[in-house]
Amino acid sequence: MPSGSESPLGKATIFDVAEQAGVSIKTVSRVVNNESNVRDATREKVLSAIRELRYKPNAAARELSGKRSRLVGLVYENAQEFNYLKDVLNGSLDACEARGYALLLCPITLPNPDIAARIREFVTQARVEGIVLPAPLGDLAAAAALLRQLRIPVAAIAPKDPRPEEINVSCNDGAATCSLAEYLIEQGHRAIGFIKGHPGHGASAARFAGYRRALQRHGLAFSAALVRQGYFDFDSGKTAASELLDLAKPPSAIVASNDDMAAGVLFEARERGLTVPRDLSVVGFDDTQIASRMWPPLTTVRQPIVQMAETAARLLIDKLNGEAVQSPDEPFECEVVIRKSTAPLASIT
Repeated sequence: MPSGSESPLGKATIFDVAEQAGVSIKTVSRVVNNESNVRDATREKVLSAIRELRYKPNAAARELSGKRSRLVGLVYENAQEFNYLKDVLNGSLDACEARGYALLLCPITLPNPDIAARIREFVTQARVEGIVLPAPLGDLAAAAALLRQLRIPVAAIAPKDPRPEEINVSCNDGAATCSLAEYLIEQGHRAIGFIKGHPGHGASAARFAGYRRALQRHGLAFSAALVRQGYFDFDSGKTAASELLDLAKPPSAIVASNDDMAAGVLFEARERGLTVPRDLSVVGFDDTQIASRMWPPLTTVRQPIVQMAETAARLLIDKLNGEAVQSPDEPFECEVVIRKSTAPLASIT
């Protein structure tokens, strides 16, 4: 930040001072409160940044500056599908409550060109000590860069590109999708369509790779004609299914990268007079509530989202409390759940 400039939100904040001085916000707080355990050279850098930015500490904030806020923030995409978020919330809350922390929520609607300003405002006003970032926010460069600048510890759930300096928790999406596709192959299906997930989510590429790995293992040629792009919502699943079922040789089974898109596939099949699973087998991913409540109930993959979020938040809090932590060595295991939306192929031509 140029000398004498202000925060994008107006007045300079303690985070702006820390960024310009190249120190942590705790160090700025110690200088502001005239504590003795700061090196002279460091103190002068902080004071210089304070002067240049015309930073004026809030009196109430100064009074509280020596105290831990014991707050963890959850910054999440304000998506239409709530089941995934509900599990993330439950897991994060479990970890926070067990360790005497509170969880504050920051919903963000994507796409958002002002995402960095929104997160900065949240962190500044809420005084959170660390942030839990579910997908896809952990993959947004603007969000990641800002939190690094602010020196806010981060725990990312299912990031596309894990950063070694952060806590990263994920599940074996690729292996689970491979198992799901292999189940269909074992049922006699050879023409298996695939609907990709949102390209902004790291899990999407892993699930597609798992599908291709299953084909390769069983000596089946990959066909790009059997693949369509989806966006993790009902409408994109229905559109993709329509295109796949319009093919001269349509698939006998379709793998959708999440349950919402699989619901769109079921709807499209029903509109065409097809019976699932007699005429078409359909599988999803996530085992959301809708998976067991639609008809026929959906074969899908169950992720341990609650446990993943609890682990991410627990490791983050341990790090905030000065403990040496590292991300889990192995991804969490997923479970294939077989229901009535799949059946053996009646005849292989």
